[in-house]
Amino acid sequence: MMSENAFNHRLDDLMVAVEDAIEESGLDIDYETTAGILTLTFENNSKIILSRQGVMRQLWVAAKSGGFHFDFDDEKEEWICDSNGETLIQLLNRCASEQAEEAISLVF
Repeated sequence: MMSENAFNHRLDDLMVAVEDAIEESGLDIDYETTAGILTLTFENNSKIILSRQGVMRQLWVAAKSGGFHFDFDDEKEEWICDSNGETLIQLLNRCASEQAEEAISLVF
């Protein structure tokens, strides 16, 4: 299991990467980071929330379609959903597309 410091550093970098991807996309998605929680808000006021779970070293994502827990896979260098095997970017793009009601392809 990665150290708490490494976990927090990795998630800080991820949150910035998601924010940068939204900015670069030009999409109308508002975002706010508070106390380690990144909230994405869409035009229809639906939200996707990314929150760190330090004790379990997981990233949790809450979206309209459900809640998802991610573990970091050191070999793949990616966050992988423990219930369906999707990568974080796959899940974010799928959920964001559903909630924005348009195709969204964030790259980070």
